[in-house]
Amino acid sequence: MKQLLPFLKPYKGQVILILIGTLAGILLELYLPTLMADVVNNGIVNGDIPYIIQTGGWMIACAVLAVLLTVGVSFLASRVSLAFSRDVRRELFVHVEHFSLEEFDKIGTSSLITRSTNDVKQVQDVLNMILRMMTRAPFMLIGGIIFAVSMDATLSIVFFTALPVLAGLIILIARKAIPLFGEMQKKTDRLNLLLRETLIGTRVVRAFNRVTFEKQRFNKANEAFRDTGIRVGHILAYMFPVMMLVMNITMIALIWFGAIRIDAGALEVGTLMAFMQYGMMIMFSLIMLSMAFVMIPRAQVSAKRILEVLDMQASIHDPANAKQQTGNGQIEFNHVTFRYPGAERPALDDVSFVAKPGETTAIIGSTGAGKTSLLHLIPRFYDVENGQVLIDGVDVRDMAQKDVRKNLGYVPQKASLFSGTIAENVRFGNSDLSDEAIMDALETAQASDFVKDKENGLQADISQAGANLSGGQKQRLSIARALARKPAIYLFDDSFSALDYKTDARLRKALQETTVDATILLVAQRVSTVENADQIIVLNEGKVAGIGTHQELLASNQIYQEIVNSQQSEGESA
Repeated sequence: MKQLLPFLKPYKGQVILILIGTLAGILLELYLPTLMADVVNNGIVNGDIPYIIQTGGWMIACAVLAVLLTVGVSFLASRVSLAFSRDVRRELFVHVEHFSLEEFDKIGTSSLITRSTNDVKQVQDVLNMILRMMTRAPFMLIGGIIFAVSMDATLSIVFFTALPVLAGLIILIARKAIPLFGEMQKKTDRLNLLLRETLIGTRVVRAFNRVTFEKQRFNKANEAFRDTGIRVGHILAYMFPVMMLVMNITMIALIWFGAIRIDAGALEVGTLMAFMQYGMMIMFSLIMLSMAFVMIPRAQVSAKRILEVLDMQASIHDPANAKQQTGNGQIEFNHVTFRYPGAERPALDDVSFVAKPGETTAIIGSTGAGKTSLLHLIPRFYDVENGQVLIDGVDVRDMAQKDVRKNLGYVPQKASLFSGTIAENVRFGNSDLSDEAIMDALETAQASDFVKDKENGLQADISQAGANLSGGQKQRLSIARALARKPAIYLFDDSFSALDYKTDARLRKALQETTVDATILLVAQRVSTVENADQIIVLNEGKVAGIGTHQELLASNQIYQEIVNSQQSEGESA
């Protein structure tokens, strides 16, 4: 956890106030038994009522002031711990935003969510406990021992006998429990993964009648988490009874030996009463420390998981001296080879072509041919293994990522919308758009009709991930969002698959009219979508199998001919 301590630096003043307030409050509490001993020894024994009232008043004043200090410390501790967790979550989010897709693939979305929420909460709770209890317990333990020894050093031997026994038992129990905390966090990841998959894929689960199977799968993970939690609970269940047993035996020993010393005239009754209170304070301080020792290992596991994310460096980063793009958006792939981490063979192998401004370059091929992988290299979602991806003659690796992406209009294979209004989603790439500009983009994307039909028009609500829209509507809004940026380069990753042929044709015609000077890269499965492209690139198993127009490829490229024939046989016109 010490690696996360820099996040506490802005709150150093408040932490110092917590320490001062805790120390002052404990000194007042430690003074109370001494005052009580004076009341018994000097007031009650001698029947001195004024002394009892005066000393009792001091006791009340000390108690009230100690309570106020404790409340203030608790307030500050809660405030600091919450601010700390806010800063850690923010740093995690900002750091993760700079990850490439490779880092997302390594950790997993569900694990990142767990680390940003559950793990941060674990650390927050322990920090709050440390500020309130871990600072309090040592002061009380040391102060209690000092006050007790100063009252009767001989009787203090009872404490020095009990403390090592109690500490040894706490360490033994903690060593059994600590390894299980790591398992619990991993099983929390597994629960989040299954829950997220099931909720996102609920339509598929129901359509394939797999509800029972998913219940069993979730129950298995849930029960594994429960069983681990029960094992931890069983171990920790021994701690409190063991501590209470040792504490009660210690109190009995104090009364026993204290009575002997009183009988011998070496100790007064009030002193024994105060001594017993110091004994309770010492034992309870150990109980507080033991609770912290149990919680800290779990927080350490969570802190380690947080630091794994913060320490992970993005494989894609901006160069020290970034170059600027100075052109109209020409894209060139120069002998590009790319493979995913851990893959045996490359997804793209020695791919070369040029996509010029004012032209549409279409990419077609079978599933797994590398079409989407090719598009992902342009915005630097991944970097090439060999070769170069050039924009206007500049390698994208020599440019700042934001400079590469600000000139792109990207429409992903799976339409991704955000909760909010239609206008907010279209403005996602350009927050300064007027309503008229939004409608122009929607018009081009063939989405204006269904938007106008909605009750609130541009202000109509879109639910999470666009769940209240059809697949075709989501795709058209995604296309409108890209068009609204008016970029130099458009990347369409199979973005027309949910559209009917009529809408597809109208959309492609509108695009030709509104993106005259732009470079368009279009990934598609339908031949009808790509046949009017200025050049078509045929990919096969990551390699370029042919480049040309529709007619040229139809006449000379066997793979393209097979694609055309397969779609014609399914009733699709080439």
